[in-house]
Parts: sequence; C-alpha cells; structure tokens
Amino acid sequence: MNNNTKKIVWSFVFIILVAVLGSVFVNLGSDWFNSLTTPTEWVPNFIIPVVWTGIYGLFALICYLWYKNGEIPNNVLALMIINGVLNVLWCLVFFTLNQLLLGNIVIIINLIAGFFLWSLIYKNNKAYSYTILIYPIWLSIATTLNLALWILN
Repeated sequence: MNNNTKKIVWSFVFIILVAVLGSVFVNLGSDWFNSLTTPTEWVPNFIIPVVWTGIYGLFALICYLWYKNGEIPNNVLALMIINGVLNVLWCLVFFTLNQLLLGNIVIIINLIAGFFLWSLIYKNNKAYSYTILIYPIWLSIATTLNLALWILN
C-alpha cells in the first residue's frame, strides 16, 4: 500500500469516526432533545442525518481526490481535523450533556472554523470548495436552530 493510499484510508477512518461518535452522542440525548420547545419553522428531523451523511461523504470524496492527485495542504488538513473534533464536541455538549448555552458557543466556533476551512479549500482548489460549500451553509442553519432552541428553552 503506497503512502497516499494509507492517507486515504486514514482520512476515511477519521470521517467515519466523527460520524459514528456524533451519532452516538446525538442518540444518547435524543429523549432530552425531543422534550425541547422548537420554533414553528424547523427542519424536519429526518433531513438532519441525511444532510450530515452527505457532508461526510463529500469530505471523503474530497480527501480521496486530493490524495489521488497529490497532497492535502497541511493547513487544510489541520482545519478538517479541527472541524471534525468540533462536530463531535458539539454533539457531546449539546445532546449528551444537555448544555444549550455551551452548545451554542461550540457551534459558533465550529461555524467560524467551517468558513475558514471552506475559504482555505477555495484558495487551494476551487472545484473542491464548490463541492463542500454545503458544509458552512449547513453549519449556519444549525447555528440558527441552536440559538432558537437556547432562546425558547
């Protein structure tokens, strides 16, 4: 197995780990979440995991293509890892620990990091940045929903 193939495998392992840990933390807090007052305008619950699955799939695709054609720049890779950790941390803080305020702080940091990540990807590969544009857009929607939950509860 060559070096880039190993990096592709490790990228996929990291992405799957982020998705699985996030899902575990969300599931642990699902009863609490379902007891919250939500805004009248709310994303249907079935949409959220579909969008996240798509986002993780797009990150896997970008990693695959990037390593197939060379290297992911170190600053992009570092921000990908930071964003993955922030995604898991938000799931833990918000769903498992039931911390609305702290969850909002984490997701706002995640949103900022997500826009930084997108802009770095844009500087390095415009096609990849258009592929993953849904990520900062979705984080913006999620942040808005989180703030609404904090206000209502």
